[in-house]
Amino acid sequence: MELLLQGTGAADGIPALFADSKVSDHARRNGGPDRRSRSAALIDGHLRIDLGPDVWYQCASQNVRPADWSSILFTHTHDDHFAIAELQLLLFPFCPETASPITLYGNEMAEQLLSERYAEWPFEFQVARSFEPFAIGDYGITPFAAYHKLDEDSLNYLIAKDGKTIGYASDTGYWQEPTWEFLEGKRIDALVIECTEGLHRTAYHGHLDLKECVLVIERLRKMGVLHDTSTVITTHHSHLGGLTHEALTEALAPHGIAPGYDGMRISL
Repeated sequence: MELLLQGTGAADGIPALFADSKVSDHARRNGGPDRRSRSAALIDGHLRIDLGPDVWYQCASQNVRPADWSSILFTHTHDDHFAIAELQLLLFPFCPETASPITLYGNEMAEQLLSERYAEWPFEFQVARSFEPFAIGDYGITPFAAYHKLDEDSLNYLIAKDGKTIGYASDTGYWQEPTWEFLEGKRIDALVIECTEGLHRTAYHGHLDLKECVLVIERLRKMGVLHDTSTVITTHHSHLGGLTHEALTEALAPHGIAPGYDGMRISL
C-alpha cells in the first residue's frame, strides 16, 4: 500500500487564514513543509480519507486525479473533514455522471447531513460504525472510536491489505477504554496520528498535544500494536501548537516519530 498525506493541518491550516502567530508567519515566509492544508489522505491513489475545503488545491498541486477515486471515508462531520458542498462537483452539470461513481462511507450524522442537503441526488452512502469491519474490494476496513466529537460516532480507521495495516487517526483525543481494548492484539505497520495542540494544551478533550501523543505511542508499543519497524507519522497540526516543522522534527525524533507534511508518501 502507498499512503499519500494530502493535507496535514488542523481546522485553520498553516498559515492560518487570519492569524499572525509565530508559526503562521514562519510558514508564510518559508513555505515548504510548514505550509499545511486541512488534513486528508489517499491510499493507493483511489481510497480517500476525508474531504475538506482544500481538496481542489491538494489534488492540483500534488497531481492527483479525483476521478480515479473509488471511495471516500469520512472520519466525522467537522467542516475541515466534511466539506459537503464539494460533493456536488461529482455530478452533472459539473461532470457528465448522473450518479456518483464514488461510494461514500461515514457515520450516521454524515448520512443525515448528506441526505438533507442532497435529497434528490444519487449518492451512494454506506454507514460506518465503530468496531464494525467491512470491505472495500481487497481492503479490510475497521473503524474504531475516537474521543473527539461526542454528538456523533467519530471514527479512526484501520485499513488492511496484503498483510499490512495502516492506522489513520487525524482527530483522536486520548482514546477511551473501549478503543484501547479493541486495539489489543492488533498490529499496525504505519500509524498516522494527530498532534494538533503541540506545546500548548487546551481545555478541549478532543485533540492531543505533543506529550499526550507520545504517551499514546508509548502505550501502543508496550501493547505490541506498534512493532519495531512500524512507521509513526503525525498530522493535523495547528499553528497554535507553537511548533514549526523543524521544531516538531526535533521534538518527536527522540520518540521514533516523524512529523508528516503535505505531499508525504509512505509505502508498505
